Amino acid sequence: MSERRTVARASWAALLAVAALAWALTVRSTSGMAPGPGTMGRNLWEFLVLWGLMMAAMMLPGVAPVVSLYLRVLWARSTGWARAGRSLSLVVGYLCAWEAFGLVAFGGAWAGGELATRAPGFATWVGALVLAGAGLYQVTPLKDRCLSHCRSPLGFLLRFGGFSGRLRDLRVGLYHGGYCVGCCWGLMAVLIAVGVMNLAWMAGIAVAVLLEKTWRRGRAFSLLLGVALLGYACFVPWNPGLAPGLHLAPMPM
Repeated sequence: MSERRTVARASWAALLAVAALAWALTVRSTSGMAPGPGTMGRNLWEFLVLWGLMMAAMMLPGVAPVVSLYLRVLWARSTGWARAGRSLSLVVGYLCAWEAFGLVAFGGAWAGGELATRAPGFATWVGALVLAGAGLYQVTPLKDRCLSHCRSPLGFLLRFGGFSGRLRDLRVGLYHGGYCVGCCWGLMAVLIAVGVMNLAWMAGIAVAVLLEKTWRRGRAFSLLLGVALLGYACFVPWNPGLAPGLHLAPMPM
């Protein structure tokens, strides 16, 4: 039992260390760049690399309980390095699900940049609608269902025995990552409105995701967050700077 606890704690520590490294690399990649519309000059490949770092930084702390639980399920089925390799495959599959969503994020960021350039007045209202939509999604049954899965994944993990083949753990990660995307895509869409590489909002969303998934009052917090986003959205049309991802700041004279 003590060995299990040690391994579980080690998995937490490893994921938090990777998340910290991802934060450091993300901050370094965006240093000197003010939040703004578009993909910040990055092509699709460059954007996806940075998106992967962002997702590792923001989401790995929230997936640590799942990995720890997965290790317990694997305890009688694998040993030593096999457990570590299978857990790593789960994490890779999880991040692949978010990397796939990065394709959507790239399209949204690019479209937002074009809109801010060509129709700035309309872009401001789109920013308000994106924020309001994210707030409304927080209170939908689909959000609640996906959040319930992320908060209590034991039933899902017990089903992994039905998977077979060398890629079974990767498939488990993809499956869980899909639920996580379903739970959090609205919050990630907020980044299109406030700037995809807005570090302050990234940190706030990362904390919000962690609280939703791990805090005992996570569901209530999720609802309050939705109300807060709706309130924030109401101010955007009259203060476009609140949505810098869809607003070009005036050039200094």
